[in-house]
Amino acid sequence: MMVKANGTVFGCEVEGRDGAPWVTFNNSLATDLSMWDGQVAALKADFRILRYDKRGHGASPVVRTPYALDDLVGDVVAIWDALGVRQSHVVGLSIGGRMALRLAIDHPERLLSAVISNTRADVPDPIRKLWQARIDTARRDGMDGLTNQTVERWCSPGFFATDTAVLDKMRAMVRSTSVDGYVQGARALMDHDDRAGLGGIGVACLFIAGRDDTSAAPDHMRAMSEAVPGARFVELAPAGHISNMEQPEAYNEALGQFLLERTPRLGG
Repeated sequence: MMVKANGTVFGCEVEGRDGAPWVTFNNSLATDLSMWDGQVAALKADFRILRYDKRGHGASPVVRTPYALDDLVGDVVAIWDALGVRQSHVVGLSIGGRMALRLAIDHPERLLSAVISNTRADVPDPIRKLWQARIDTARRDGMDGLTNQTVERWCSPGFFATDTAVLDKMRAMVRSTSVDGYVQGARALMDHDDRAGLGGIGVACLFIAGRDDTSAAPDHMRAMSEAVPGARFVELAPAGHISNMEQPEAYNEALGQFLLERTPRLGG
C-alpha cells in the first residue's frame, strides 16, 4: 500500500498479528523492504510489522530536493502518525540502523526498543570520501556500475564466493534502486555524528554487528553499545554488512529473544 507522509508517499507493507506490539523495519541503502523477508516470517505470529521503502527505493518515488538524515527519521515518525502507530520497536541496518539510533535519541517516547545493526554513529573523513566515490560512480555508470562491488562489500568473503540465490536477490535490489534515490540517501548518510548522544539514550537497545563487516567494524559497534546504558551487543560470524540476509537464523535468534523479552506474548 502507499502511505502519504511528510510531504511524499511511501510504499509500505503491514502484516502480522492484529493488536500485537508494532515492529518497524528500516532498510539499508540500495535495498527494498524485501530485505527483511526472513525476519518477518520469524516474527509475524507475535508482532504487528511495518516495513516501508525509503525515498527513491523500491515502491517509493524519488524526492529530488536534497534531504538530510533528520528528514529520513521524520519520514518514519510521519508514517507512524499516518497509520496510527503510537509506539513501536524499531529495527534498522546500515543507514536504517543510523535512523534507529537517531530515533532513540530524538524520539524515545515513540519507541518500545531499538535494534541497531551494522552501522556507525559517525562518518569519519575516509568513509565520507568512499561515499563520494560511490556517488560519482552511480552518476557516471548507473546502479549497474555499483552492483557487484556493493554486494561484495555487503558479504563475508566466504558467503560471497558461494553465489547463492541470496546474492542474486541483493544484486536485484541494488539494480532496481534509482540513481537519485541512492545519491540522495548517500548524501544524507555522509554528515552526522551522534556519539555525544549515546550516553543519554534511555531506550532498550540491541546492537548487532557482523565480524566481517568492513563498513561498520564490530569493535566500533561494541564501543557504541558500551556507551549506551544497559545496551546489549551481539556479533554474528561469519557475517558481513547485510548480516540479517547472510545469517538469518542467528540474526532472528538474537532479534526475537530481545523483542520478546520486552513484549509479553499474547494469548491465543
